[in-house]
Amino acid sequence: MNVIRLLPPGTADRIAAGEVVERPAAAVKELVENALDAGARHVSVALEGGGLARILVEDDGAGMNAADLELAVERHATSKLPDEATLFAIQTLGFRGEALPSIAAVSRLTITSRVAGGDAHRLSVEAGRKGEVAPASGAPGTRIEVRDLFFATPARRKFMKTPPTEAAHAVEAVRRLALAWPEVAFRVEVEGREVLNLAASDRPGRVAALLGPEFARAAVPVQGLWNDLALEGVAALPTHTRATGAEQHLVVNRRPVRDPLLRAALRVAYRDLIASGRHPVAALFLDLPPEAVDVNVHPMKTELRFRDGGNVRGALISALRRALAVGAGTAPAATAAP
Repeated sequence: MNVIRLLPPGTADRIAAGEVVERPAAAVKELVENALDAGARHVSVALEGGGLARILVEDDGAGMNAADLELAVERHATSKLPDEATLFAIQTLGFRGEALPSIAAVSRLTITSRVAGGDAHRLSVEAGRKGEVAPASGAPGTRIEVRDLFFATPARRKFMKTPPTEAAHAVEAVRRLALAWPEVAFRVEVEGREVLNLAASDRPGRVAALLGPEFARAAVPVQGLWNDLALEGVAALPTHTRATGAEQHLVVNRRPVRDPLLRAALRVAYRDLIASGRHPVAALFLDLPPEAVDVNVHPMKTELRFRDGGNVRGALISALRRALAVGAGTAPAATAAP
């Protein structure tokens, strides 16, 4: 996260509206994405009160020096866009640096950061009011503590669900990022209880750890290569379905997404194979040149715009149908879970 700068006038106007901190899960997602963009190999998250009382995210990434730390909570500040051309080939999870000022505007935020070989510094922001950067102690990396989320906007706080529900959404956000970044270790605590502990792994190992042995037994490999589009992953046979699409994991250029085009392709591939009202289970990873996909069509960057959406859709349907046809001869007994 170092070498932070302010975007030049006019550049921000060509970027969609900044990230909206709608609930604790959104804050957790943005902070963990910042950690991954900073090169972290270990990410730890702790939640209290569903994340409304306290969110703590710690990483061992690049960290920030005192000057960068002060600038990091300014709007339109970024370390992820070396030039305007990068806007059209985004290769980071975040790219503008709006998460920190957005969170700081509605909470009590404290950031402690240290670059390798440097000293640690701390900065506190309360409801957008920034304090002074001060010397601190801390390991290389960044530690961000968010307290009393939405205390400055009580009307929004009224729309929050129960703490367990909000915590579940936040944990799910970490799970999806963990699936896309298997080489990074993740740990999550909720109310002091460990709910997720993932050692660094490879992609098959991480999929098995997160989706479980039942899915592994019912899954078949999916893969394909079309010019600049590469697809790999696993999908469950039609005998293994769910009542919702919650276990459809779609990752594009290491970004977990819930893109309508990709979800529709998954639905079409299974359309004649599963009962109405049931949903397939899959973990699919697509890689394509960053300039071939626009990640800035949704505030949370969970939906995409592909330069050639028709080809992407067709490739996904084709690969899935081919994989399901090959695996159909060894289908296990039906396992329709709620």
